[in-house]
Amino acid sequence: MAILIDANTRVMTQGITGKTGQFHTSACVDYANGKSCYVAGVNPKKAGQDFQGIPIYGSVEDAKNQTGASVSVIYVPPAGAAAAIIEAVEAELDLVICITEGIPVLDMVHVRHMMKKTGSKTKLLGPNCPGVITPEELKIGIMPGHIHKKGRIGVVSRSGTLTYEAVAQLTEIGLGQSTAVGIGGDPVNGLKHIDVMKLFNDDPETDAVIMIGEIGGSDEETAAEWVKENMTKPVVGFIAGVTAPEGKRMGHAGAIISGGKGTAEEKLSVMDGCGIAVTRDPSKMGSLLQSVL
Repeated sequence: MAILIDANTRVMTQGITGKTGQFHTSACVDYANGKSCYVAGVNPKKAGQDFQGIPIYGSVEDAKNQTGASVSVIYVPPAGAAAAIIEAVEAELDLVICITEGIPVLDMVHVRHMMKKTGSKTKLLGPNCPGVITPEELKIGIMPGHIHKKGRIGVVSRSGTLTYEAVAQLTEIGLGQSTAVGIGGDPVNGLKHIDVMKLFNDDPETDAVIMIGEIGGSDEETAAEWVKENMTKPVVGFIAGVTAPEGKRMGHAGAIISGGKGTAEEKLSVMDGCGIAVTRDPSKMGSLLQSVL
């Protein structure tokens, strides 16, 4: 059991003919040990061609109809990435994962408005995210597969690098992961911490969760309040940016303290008050999780 993806998921790559799309699709196929999870690529100008035996279609709709793919991963450059997301949403895929960094905020506002207006059931992960992995089954994205180990700990994070750090710590102490999800650090994105926490809470094969956030916004506080009222499993939390100066963007576009809100200390205080075990030391995430099991 896992959340979002498993060994039976069928995936298409939008942007499969680009250097980045080819590199990471190839790595993901290798991780799946030859399982036919990657069934299609999409490029309107190269329909009928293939990449390493993966057929390329002219549209998401064609790829879905011909292969049964229900998930798309997007490596399309920033200028066209929002249009790629919209095409996948209009094709009513179950999940769209956008890895692309640097998409204009206004483009993502348009995407979010379109999804809300149409009542779309498609889940969007990202943009500017590392993707999602269910260890030893399927990875979709750019994370290093070798650090992951199959197990029962969920990981959700705004930061790709900190996702890998938490996973590596868990694996080193013998705790595998059910699924690791990088939601991305852009100010306008798809799935939030609370959405992923709900999925982990409902997953019978996830025993505990590491939730990693950053300065800026209030998504972590919203998730913490939900955890306090609803979560039946232990949660460990970490917030990056304790030393960040107010008004200065730190790394991600969404990581900016504004008007005194969204500071690391504020987030950690709310999380602690909601029963989440928190650490201010990123090297202690794995050991803290182990201590609360």
